[in-house]
Order: sequence, then structure tokens, then C-alpha cells
Amino acid sequence: MEEELKKKDKKVEKTELKDENNTKCNKEEKKVFKKDNKKELEIIELKKKNEELLNKVLYSQAEFANYKKRKELEVSNMLKYSNSEVVLELLPIVDNFERAIKLDDSNLDDTLSKFLDGFKMIYSHLVELLKKFEVTEIDCLNKEFDPNIAQALMTVKVEGVKAGVVVEILQKGYMLKDRMLRPALVKVSE
Repeated sequence: MEEELKKKDKKVEKTELKDENNTKCNKEEKKVFKKDNKKELEIIELKKKNEELLNKVLYSQAEFANYKKRKELEVSNMLKYSNSEVVLELLPIVDNFERAIKLDDSNLDDTLSKFLDGFKMIYSHLVELLKKFEVTEIDCLNKEFDPNIAQALMTVKVEGVKAGVVVEILQKGYMLKDRMLRPALVKVSE
């Protein structure tokens, strides 16, 4: 009797079961299938995590590359325009030399005329120095008024000149390379 019970138990163990894919398998096969399925799920999850981490690393690398480019651009601009403050301080001196040079030296005595010649030499050296550092005058006389490079202080009616044209420069404007240092102060025709 015991033998028959053991045989029946073995038969029950070998009874067919259906798994998720509706394939027939016994209990032992089902256990193996479940273990394999868990491993496959774990592998899939690990692959997803690996892909996410790889994407994060790539994103971080791209972000760092962009940061590096921005910093290099900032540093190059800083170096490019580093002397702008010094040049701004020099411009009023250049203006004063220009005013002194405009004096008519025919009415001056010999000593003052020599001083004026000295001013002209100093002025020419300053202008050369400014050119060396790529400081250029803004040329806007007899041209259409451009608010990006000039500031209109007054308007005057001038016959034969159309409206909106710069007729006189009251103070010169300057550019450092491609950047505005000081706008020109001008009179504009009505």
C-alpha cells in the first residue's frame, strides 16, 4: 500500500501545469522556468539601469563641454576687452589735447607756440597708442544718425541737409575693437 501511495505522489508531482506562456511543464520545470524568468527580469532591469547611467554620464560630459566652451569665451572676451577701463580714462585727456590743438597758433607768441607743438606731439603719440590697442574713432559726420553709435544732444535746422543727418560732432565717440566704448555726442539736422 505504501508503494502505491508513493507512486501516486510521484504521479501527482509529474502532473502537468501551465506556466505564463501556456506551455505544459511539470513542477520541477516550473521552478526552473521561474528562476530563469527572474534572472531574465533582473538582467533586463540591470540593462535599463546601465542605459540610464550611461545617458547621465553622456549628459554630464556634454554639459561640462558646454561649460568649458562658455568659460573659454568669457576668458577670451575678458582678455580682449581688459584694457577698456584704462582707455576710457585716457579719452578725456585726448579730448583736452584736441581742444588745445584747435587754438590758432598764429596769434600766439613764440613760447606758447612751442608749447602747442609739444601738445601736438603728445597728442599724436596718444592717438598712435590708441590705434595700437585697436581703439577707433566713430565716423558719423554727414551720415545718417545711428542711435547705436551716437547720442543726439540737439537738433538744428540746416538748409540743404535732409533731416536725421549728423551735422556736427560735439564729442568724438570711440570703439574698442568691435565694442562701443563711448558714443559720439552730436548735433542732428531737423
